Order: sequence, then structure tokens, then C-alpha cells
Amino acid sequence: MTASWKPHALATPHEGQINLKMGDTVSLIAEVDGLPVGTEGKVILANGFNWLRYRVRFTNGAEIGDLDHRHLQPIGKTARRLARAAKRA
Repeated sequence: MTASWKPHALATPHEGQINLKMGDTVSLIAEVDGLPVGTEGKVILANGFNWLRYRVRFTNGAEIGDLDHRHLQPIGKTARRLARAAKRA
């Protein structure tokens, strides 16, 4: 998947937020709209300036928007990328 746009330069995460991009893999850490904790999905939209939020398509086909660090955790390659970035910071 290639992005047709780049996030705005001001769209950077604040302390406690996660910096996801389109195509990143995540899982739920809180029950949302009846989906249980641990449900996996892929970020299909990342937006926001002050509040970074994400729209995710889950493995069961459900799509939910306005998710953030309170609902999601990175998994797989995404988690490894973010861990490397945190080490560099």
C-alpha cells in the first residue's frame, strides 16, 4: 500500500502517544465496539495534529476510526520499528 499523501509536519506524537503510519499492524488493548482485547488489524488511515488517531481494519473485516494509544498497541514489525526509534531518541 502506498500513501497518496504525507502526514503534516506538525503531526508528531506527544508523550504517551504512538506514532503509527498506514499499513502498520496493531492489536486492541481495550474492548472497542464489541471487539475483544487482542483483536489484530492494520492501520488504513493515520491523521491528526494535536491528537494522533487511526482508522483500523481488523481481521474480522470491521473498520473502526478514532483509535489511539488508549486502544491500540503495535505488533510485529511495527513494534520492532517503534522500539528501534525509541532507542535512537
